[in-house]
Amino acid sequence: MHLKEIEKAKENIKDVINKTPILYSPIFSKISNCSVYMKCENLQITGAYKIRGALNKIRSLNEDEKNKGVVCSSAGNHAQGVAYAAKLLGVNSTIVMPETTPYLKVQSTRDLGGKVVLHGSCYDDAFIKAKSIEENNNSVFIHPFNDMKVIYGQGTIA
Repeated sequence: MHLKEIEKAKENIKDVINKTPILYSPIFSKISNCSVYMKCENLQITGAYKIRGALNKIRSLNEDEKNKGVVCSSAGNHAQGVAYAAKLLGVNSTIVMPETTPYLKVQSTRDLGGKVVLHGSCYDDAFIKAKSIEENNNSVFIHPFNDMKVIYGQGTIA
């Protein structure tokens, strides 16, 4: 990993991402006997830092890749980040979620523009289905954590 890549990601997403505060926590500082600060990513657009990685990755795609659409597997925050970023950039998104995903997460993902496919009883089932959709539709898979563009985007949280 290179700091310059995280700095490039920050530039790539800064027009969309909320600058969230870092707040000192007296209670957790007392409990842990050290200074504890909290990064309030719950105030982010989708309520989590995952939008950072999804937006950086999708913005890094070329026009041909964007035209093919994106697909991901997730039970929540990554799903919402991909759905939001894709809609913002005019890219079709398919989000595969386990059938056990809470209704609120599913509906929120739909409301953010994702085409939700419910599949399987666990994340692994949803992942396999998403990879199948990627292959069959020639779309781009947006991995929730094993992709350097996603990692660099999520690294902008600091």
